[in-house]
Order: sequence, then C-alpha cells, then structure tokens
Amino acid sequence: MNTKIATILLLASATGLAACSKKAPETLPPEPVQTTIPTTPTPPTTPTGPSVGTQAHFAGAVGSSTTIYFDTDRFNVDSQDAAALQAQAQYFARYPQLTFTIEGHADERGTREYNIALGEKRANSAKAYLVSLGVDANRIAVVSYGKERPVALASDEAAWAQNRRAASVLIN
Repeated sequence: MNTKIATILLLASATGLAACSKKAPETLPPEPVQTTIPTTPTPPTTPTGPSVGTQAHFAGAVGSSTTIYFDTDRFNVDSQDAAALQAQAQYFARYPQLTFTIEGHADERGTREYNIALGEKRANSAKAYLVSLGVDANRIAVVSYGKERPVALASDEAAWAQNRRAASVLIN
C-alpha cells in the first residue's frame, strides 16, 4: 500500500511541476547596445633604457668610470682613478642589492705569474678604495686575469696603457 501512495504522490508532484514551466516569449528583446567609454591613453609604465643591475645601466650611470688605469708595474690609485671610483661608490650606494667583481689586468710584458699577481694587486687596491668610501666589502669579488684578456692587441705603449686596468663588472 505504501508504494501505491508514494507512486501517486510522485506523479502528482511531477504533474504540478510541469504545469509551472515557462513558455518561450513570442518576440525576443533587442540586443544590448554597445557603448564605448572614451579612455585617455596611459603612458607606458615600463622604464626606458637598460634595467638596473645590468652592466649597461652601470656604464650609463658612471660613464667611462667603470674602468681605472695604472702606470707600468703600479697598482696605486691616483687622483683620476679616485674620481672614477667615487662615481662607482655613489652608484653602489644607490643600489645596495648589487654585487660586482673587480677584474685586474696587466699588459703583455712580464711573466704570466707576475702579471696575475699584479692584476690581483690592482683589483684589490680598487676594492680597498671603494670600501674606504663605504661600499660593503662582501659585495665585491676580486679576480685577476693578468695578461690573458687584453682589450688592445697591439704591442706598443698605447695598447699596453689600455690593458693595465681594473674593471668593475656587475654580477647578474
């Protein structure tokens, strides 16, 4: 008996729900009208020029001061070198998150061992000067290439002068 009552109630509810169904309208409403809101073009938010932390940005900020030059068999920082290193120190003070390497170089004269040692002394003297200006020593790595990476390949005084250097290079 319970199943008959349940079946009757189920049919009655289905019939009641079917009676509530909606009929489709005879005509559809019109499509919505597209309105355009005038917008003012926004300037690009991306900076122009090299990104901070790149060698190009560093070189653009300090100019030719990324490299200092030395006399023959010398590793002392002279007044011209001091000005270049002061420009570097100001840059590194603005960007304390950056680390960099000072590469020491020598000209082609002398033995490989002598030039490696001289390049290291040049890089360390540049580092010491930057540290004296407030740059944290932990941000500076030092490497010597001696005569192994010349920028000028001739064997004359002009080329040798270009190769006796300490160059600051950002670490990416």
